[in-house]
Amino acid sequence: MALTNARPGGARAGTAAAPPGKLPGLAMAVLGVALAWTVHRLVPAVPMLTAAVVLGIAAAHLPGVKARVRGVGRPGLTLAGKRLMRVGVVLLGLKLSIGDVLGVGWATVAMVLVVVTATFFGTLWLGRRLGLRGDQPLLIATGYSICGASAIGAVSEVSGSDEEDVATSVALVTLCGTLAIAVLPLLHHPLGLDDTQFGRWVGAGVHDVGQVVATAQTAGPTALGEAVLVKLMRVALLAPLVAAVAVSVSRRRAQARAAAGGTGVPADQQKRPPLVPLFVLGFLTMVAVRSTGLVPDGVLDGAQHVQELLLAAALFGLGSAVHLPSLVRTGGRVAALGLCSWVVIAGVSYAGVLLTA
Repeated sequence: MALTNARPGGARAGTAAAPPGKLPGLAMAVLGVALAWTVHRLVPAVPMLTAAVVLGIAAAHLPGVKARVRGVGRPGLTLAGKRLMRVGVVLLGLKLSIGDVLGVGWATVAMVLVVVTATFFGTLWLGRRLGLRGDQPLLIATGYSICGASAIGAVSEVSGSDEEDVATSVALVTLCGTLAIAVLPLLHHPLGLDDTQFGRWVGAGVHDVGQVVATAQTAGPTALGEAVLVKLMRVALLAPLVAAVAVSVSRRRAQARAAAGGTGVPADQQKRPPLVPLFVLGFLTMVAVRSTGLVPDGVLDGAQHVQELLLAAALFGLGSAVHLPSLVRTGGRVAALGLCSWVVIAGVSYAGVLLTA
């Protein structure tokens, strides 16, 4: 008769323990959002999304907490960093309407396109020359040129990027965007910008939407309105960028299969990234819905609050994946890329604002 070596509770000796569920990590993300909201309420100059990233990084390194974050909480935190990010990006589309974009004029639209293109390809080229690991050049270029951590999360979904690359990129972009809140207002008058020009400069040159608001509001409501509008025009470019990355990934995988002589997983069984991911279609749908003008202001306000909460939870999850010792090993090169990219986007956007004023 076979022995089962049963243990109390019905578990058998030699069998692996069941993997932790996602609820502990999701609960940590909810707690992180609550703490980030509290920080923002106490210090309004600190955007909630920025606080969420910093708290996630702190949780991953605090004695007594890091073991749970990297252990039982990891599945839920990873879920928050990916799935909740997608939903947040979809709701981000409700901030933008086609009429808003057309209302600023084609010169401003062209300026935004130039800023995004120069920043993206310049950062990508420099990151590769510096020898940064994995998808870090692509992700950092995306975050700087489009909309910070939200864009990094969206592109990482279709590029299949390593979680550590995503977390490092988010940490760098968040840090530089936070520094912009303190530095750019000091340059408002020395650079000879009026409130409208300053707002457009901030919208074209600062990464995250929350950081744009925190920076531009120092110059009053006119600057704030211009900054948000220009920033949302950059957000609109997220959809074509994600689609382009999906096409590139698909081609690269096809080339790799061809180089290997067609060996490996059969083509009909391979998972290929969609040309336009579902959450990007959702983003574009929300833009179209907002453009109809039929959505009540109360619904838009509610959706904005939900979007901020979802993105805060996602950024807490991404922050918790940052491993500072690993970051330090490439810290010099990452910091150099961040500084150079910051100079590029600030300089190109400043020139663009002066030319289109």
